Amino acid sequence: MARYTGPRTRISRRFGIPIFGPSKYLERRNYPPGVHGPKSRRKNTEYALGLIEKQKFRYYYGLMEKQFRGVYQRALRRRGVTGQHMLQILETRLDNVVFHLGFGASRSSARQMVAHGHVKVNGKKVTIPSYALKVNDIIELKETNASRQLAAKNLESATSRNVPDWLSVDKNALKGTVMRLPTREEIQPIGNEQAVVEFYSR
Repeated sequence: MARYTGPRTRISRRFGIPIFGPSKYLERRNYPPGVHGPKSRRKNTEYALGLIEKQKFRYYYGLMEKQFRGVYQRALRRRGVTGQHMLQILETRLDNVVFHLGFGASRSSARQMVAHGHVKVNGKKVTIPSYALKVNDIIELKETNASRQLAAKNLESATSRNVPDWLSVDKNALKGTVMRLPTREEIQPIGNEQAVVEFYSR
């Protein structure tokens, strides 16, 4: 299962936003990495701008290029606004929902929880982080002490994060439900999804 394991602060500095969460280092050096970072004034082409937006989403959701292109192609097959469908596919991935519910401390740790078999969907164990959740799907932790202690610990540290309105969570039962699909306003995307659609449609 491929995933990005390289430097994270460097990526956040490249795009100028905390892609992997808050970073004091990013606050101290709010310019691109490298020798020419502080004085770089290079103007990006239209192609480069689309590439930057695509990379923002890729790193934010922890996807490799082949996986992300697959998300775009699935969104393209749906009727309606491709960019919004793409955002909804990304947001309703199982690992992302586990993170939003507070069971995972980060998207990468939520991904690991799913891959290690700690999570069930509608009563069945699911070990595929990219599993596409649907409305009314129920996400819960396995009834083992290890799974529940891990989720409970993460919930304690996630008190500053609000659970999105399109999800409901029962913290005592360590269970969550997908109430509906999220809107773009609720997702508050990390980048410009329309630029990504235009980038892939070249």
